Amino acid sequence: MSRYRILRKNKAIRALVRETRLHKDELIQPFFVVEGSAKKEIISSMPGIERYSVDTLLKEIEKFIKLGGNAGLLFGLPKAKDNLAKAAYDENGVVQKAIRQIKKHFPEFLIITDVCLCAYMKHGHCGVLDGDQIDNDKSLPLLAKMAVSHAAAGADIVAPSDMMDYRVAAIREALDENNFKDTALLSYAVKYASAYYGPFRDAADSAPSSGDRKTYQMDSANVREALKEARQDVCEGADMVMVKPALAYLDIIKVLRQDLDVPIVAYNVSGEYSMVKAAAQKKWIDERAIVLENLTAMKRAGADIIISYHTQDVLSWLK
Repeated sequence: MSRYRILRKNKAIRALVRETRLHKDELIQPFFVVEGSAKKEIISSMPGIERYSVDTLLKEIEKFIKLGGNAGLLFGLPKAKDNLAKAAYDENGVVQKAIRQIKKHFPEFLIITDVCLCAYMKHGHCGVLDGDQIDNDKSLPLLAKMAVSHAAAGADIVAPSDMMDYRVAAIREALDENNFKDTALLSYAVKYASAYYGPFRDAADSAPSSGDRKTYQMDSANVREALKEARQDVCEGADMVMVKPALAYLDIIKVLRQDLDVPIVAYNVSGEYSMVKAAAQKKWIDERAIVLENLTAMKRAGADIIISYHTQDVLSWLK
């Protein structure tokens, strides 16, 4: 008869036989970038996360690198919005400026950029509106222009999060035509219409002014649809695919891991982050233990890479 407790009897043995491990190279920190200088803006619904102007962002990334971080996901907040999201693909846009400065000061830092129009549109939706409906096909050229502008500034990976059909193909074609064949494409392939995004919409000022995003983001009850979306994006040229959110969709991560041979990314989203932070502030939970358990669950489900607002804290804990 086996005594399974033998391999649990002390910390050293538990560490020796541990099946799933977090590693700093697999963790990505999101950063919010705003126009201006000397800015650090508190995001009340996301304790510990701030919006940075490019100059202060450089200081934050320097600290992040010293902790062992080597990859960041950039979101931009423009000065002006319109109905064609012109600031999204402006070569002097806030994200484009941030990319150039980061690469100038930290050339080895891996830059991933969110490619979506919501924060740049007056109406807050992720594509071009025709009346009260999203025009999928009219949105594709704008998304492609945005991705190319990020690549031209020096982004290593572009990550479309809009959930328009065929946007991966449109972006891959545009990148290749503009001699950015080596720019990687991480698709938010499986992005659910989730209630977990609330704090992010506050952080990025990207809530839709009317309606919701349920016509283009996925229904939270569906599994087979997730597999279809991810397979399609890989066929269109995605190098990696993402599941968003992560914690409520660990089963989806597992399904994709079993079916696909590309890297799977889990996005530990704002609502998941803020709930942990709020409970920790009230001393209802052990923050470190909960965060490490949550991220380990994402790895155990099959994620190769994790995007998390907890990353900076985790790097200090993993030292």
